[in-house]
Amino acid sequence: MAEEEKKDEVVESPAEKGLSKAQKLRGNKKFRLGVILVLMVIVAILFVVWKQARIALVVAFVALLGALGLEVSNNDWDLGKLIETRSLQESKVVRDESGNVLFDKFGEITTDSLKGKKADDYNCEDFSTQPEAQAFFEKVGGVGNDVNRLDGNKDGEACEALPKGE
Repeated sequence: MAEEEKKDEVVESPAEKGLSKAQKLRGNKKFRLGVILVLMVIVAILFVVWKQARIALVVAFVALLGALGLEVSNNDWDLGKLIETRSLQESKVVRDESGNVLFDKFGEITTDSLKGKKADDYNCEDFSTQPEAQAFFEKVGGVGNDVNRLDGNKDGEACEALPKGE
């Protein structure tokens, strides 16, 4: 009986420890797909019931259909880069098999799991100097989105204990 319980037990990676339940759900592709499908069903029901809002509901359904397509295909586009370059090809972001966007140590998006990992998998030990960690920290969200907890005291300076090198 004890062996069966161990099989059902979910083992957390070191990066998942300390994350809130909401953060873990947000990183779960099945959950994201489920939310999109539930919202599509709600919009479809409202379309049948609420005749005055049909145009808005059609627009919402099409947007959800697009989100579903992106989620299923593990593709995305960096809107900032799309506006800057006006090129879909240059702004395309491919996710890993779990649906996560990977970042290299410079905060650049990569599709190669040997060169990068999820933003919240990085720790101060991954960087040689404080400026290197600071550049990554700012590139992936800064104080407002410190999923890595690189800035423990939330003063805007990441990995303060690292050498101040160049």
